[in-house]
Amino acid sequence: MNVLELFAGIGGMSLGLERAGMRVVGHVEINPFCRAVLHKHWPEVPQHDDVRTTTAWWTSHPRPAVDVVAGGYPCQGESLAGRRLGDEDPRWLWPAMADVIHDLRPRYVIGENVLGHRTRGLGRVLADLADLGYTATAGVIRACEVGAPHPRARLFVLAHTETSRLGPRGAEPGRAGTTSGEVAYRPEPARPDRWPTEPAVDRVAYGLPDRMDRLAALGNAVVPAVAEHIGRIVHDHHQRAGR
Repeated sequence: MNVLELFAGIGGMSLGLERAGMRVVGHVEINPFCRAVLHKHWPEVPQHDDVRTTTAWWTSHPRPAVDVVAGGYPCQGESLAGRRLGDEDPRWLWPAMADVIHDLRPRYVIGENVLGHRTRGLGRVLADLADLGYTATAGVIRACEVGAPHPRARLFVLAHTETSRLGPRGAEPGRAGTTSGEVAYRPEPARPDRWPTEPAVDRVAYGLPDRMDRLAALGNAVVPAVAEHIGRIVHDHHQRAGR
């Protein structure tokens, strides 16, 4: 399955999805440092720097079909630590991601955001996906569920073009399948080799950069083991659908 990742950061989502058996075919990321990290680890994967012109960039050359559009759309408007303007925040870039989904028509969509997104902006995302013809659910995963030494709870949105269920049992299409404190998309127990012994902050697992001055990028990164778990949910659904 071919993945185009928007708001790619330093590639935590891409790394996890690759471990789930997917193939990353494109990155969109505005930050120059993050793009340099992406180029180091995915030198053959084409890059673009503006999500708002992704379709024009992607269609300007012969490229593979996109099966999955994934991305952690900017969360400043949803973070519980901020003013929580949601879709009224000028940094709200979900509409740009929705445009890419509309234009490229992937079979699956994976979105990631902070917990505050449940009450600011998630309804808009789910409604837009429904309007685009997708069945969508949302759920919470904590990094500690996959063995990380920190909680780092994040909200994930999964959407697909089939009517069969994708995600946690009981989650309804077109709406969030979680309540406060609930963990959806529950992972299997983590394998110990996924978390080598190392400091939790000043080093990075999975071979990503480990310098102290990289902390800003690390703070925005998706935990690869969580992305791998999400990728396996999508991959299993893909196989059940006989594609």
